[in-house]
Amino acid sequence: MASTGMQIFGFVLALLGIMGATVATLLPNWKVSADVGSNIITAISQMQGLWMDCTWYSTGMFSCTLKYSVLSLPAYLQTARTTMVLCCVLAAMGLCLASLGLKCTRWGGGRRSKRHAAIASGGCFVTAGFLCLVPASWFTKEVITNFLDSSVPESNKFEPGGAVYVAFVSAGFLFVGGSIFCMSCNIENAPPKNIHMNTNFTGYHQAI
Repeated sequence: MASTGMQIFGFVLALLGIMGATVATLLPNWKVSADVGSNIITAISQMQGLWMDCTWYSTGMFSCTLKYSVLSLPAYLQTARTTMVLCCVLAAMGLCLASLGLKCTRWGGGRRSKRHAAIASGGCFVTAGFLCLVPASWFTKEVITNFLDSSVPESNKFEPGGAVYVAFVSAGFLFVGGSIFCMSCNIENAPPKNIHMNTNFTGYHQAI
């Protein structure tokens, strides 16, 4: 198995990944307005997220509206909601399993049990990273397509917001953390070929 330091490093990356995915799921700035009017009675900044839409006004007021109707939302937004929630749940399960699979912990059973827990946690992290990457990519594609559409008025065009970038980074953390846990088990299962060769060679000389 990989060193304890590498496992702790993977655990920290996965922890940062689930924290980032949770924050990205709740943030209202998945897309932000690219161009709005400058009149004092118009909004100076508009943000749309998975659960609410928020608006900053030039008067200093800030208001948010929850998206209550699920069926009225576009397909990419419904998919983003579902996959991000599943990502957070799966990553949380991975953290629980990873705490059992760490070599530096006393709980989790023997080496075989810890190895199985580490494999399961790595699979959870990698799957959670994929679930986080899909909505971020699809959401970005839809925003860019709408922005480049000449038939859309300038005041209705949006750009990818900070939550999308947080989701991309979180997916990367989950991928790397899960890969570390999976690779640690593969390294442990590798047979010590050099030791067997040296033992056979020594036995041959003793027979002579």
